[in-house]
Amino acid sequence: MHASFRVGDSMILASDGRCTGKPKFDGFSLSLTVSSDADAKPLFSALSEGGQVTQPLTKTFFSSSFGMLADRFGVGWMVMAEKPQA
Repeated sequence: MHASFRVGDSMILASDGRCTGKPKFDGFSLSLTVSSDADAKPLFSALSEGGQVTQPLTKTFFSSSFGMLADRFGVGWMVMAEKPQA
């Protein structure tokens, strides 16, 4: 499978590992930033279903909710809520 996405003016192309039938998603994680803790919880839950949570959602110095996981396909994800401005 292949994908493309745009970052600024650049088009990024991706493939799933040379079609060997044994995809391996090492060395990177995708990051999703949402506007609130209420948005982070269902997203984190859905991505972690059938996968492995490596850092449950928790408050950090940079986010009111931050968590890490590998989804059921082995893709790493970081989910974080924007920290409210003081």
